[in-house]
Amino acid sequence: MGIDLSIIWFTIIVFSTLMYIVMDGFDLGIGILFPFNKDAVERDMMVNTVAPVWDGNETWLVLGGAALYGAFPLAYAVIADALAIPLTVMLFGLIFRGVAFEFRFKATVSHRAFWDKSFIFGSVVATFSQGVAVGAILNGFPVVNRTFAGSALDWLAPFPLFCGVGLVLAYALLGATWLIMKTDNALHQKMSKLVPPLLLALLAAIAVISIWTPLSHASIAHRWFTLPNLFWFLPVPVLVVLCAWGLLKAVKRHAHYTPFLLTLALIFLGFTGLGISIWPNIVPPSISIWDAASPPQSQGFMLVGGLLIIPVILCYTFWSYYVFRGKITPDEGYH
Repeated sequence: MGIDLSIIWFTIIVFSTLMYIVMDGFDLGIGILFPFNKDAVERDMMVNTVAPVWDGNETWLVLGGAALYGAFPLAYAVIADALAIPLTVMLFGLIFRGVAFEFRFKATVSHRAFWDKSFIFGSVVATFSQGVAVGAILNGFPVVNRTFAGSALDWLAPFPLFCGVGLVLAYALLGATWLIMKTDNALHQKMSKLVPPLLLALLAAIAVISIWTPLSHASIAHRWFTLPNLFWFLPVPVLVVLCAWGLLKAVKRHAHYTPFLLTLALIFLGFTGLGISIWPNIVPPSISIWDAASPPQSQGFMLVGGLLIIPVILCYTFWSYYVFRGKITPDEGYH
């Protein structure tokens, strides 16, 4: 039995996407949380927690997009065609957020408010666009003769838009628990107070999406609720409830690291639920990873490069987060 390169590349893309969601998630979440904290010094602290590492976070987005283009060109073509508008808006949001991130440190006091608002705008727009893209993919795309056959505005529907709101809540929670881990005193307490309402709102969004999806797609309902699948997949919602309960308890006892780790677990479980719903399709409802795959020779050639570059990215990422692993303070920076 030979090696299935399509599964290997699908795993790499899933891993890259999850790494991006986690790392750029709390980064974008900090921008989303800016409106909840008007204190200029604490805003600087919020940004400083990610200033040394944020540039490298989007490496995973580039890796995932490049891997999709090379390993699954049909999926790349359909998704790029169907989601041209939200993906373009996302890129503009990321650019706007990045420019604001750099300029706010150099701006005069009179201009700082403009760049703070730009930072908020770019973070919210980029996050919302990503959620819309995820919701549109879950809804599926009409494909005829290996070509997207829908409208450029198919994504402009209630379900993808609601998924956009859900991802904004998820990133905000991720950002809040990141700041709990990286700060002390007043900012730590402010973020701790924000976690319960953000968590409850996110759980409500997850519940709505979990009900909405099987009601709209019979194939997904069949995947989740037929036996023995129901017993195999039941741990996912159960673990979501347990993680949420543990997160509330951790915040209540003023824990520093546990809230962030449990939020990561919630993100992972949500991502797992998405994977269960669409597997083995890479473009729902009908294009599987094998239908969309490039020739094995191309996937094998790419894999040689991937096995060289991915460990380098992992080592760089680990080292940068290790070096800046301490807490941030207003005057001293990391300690």
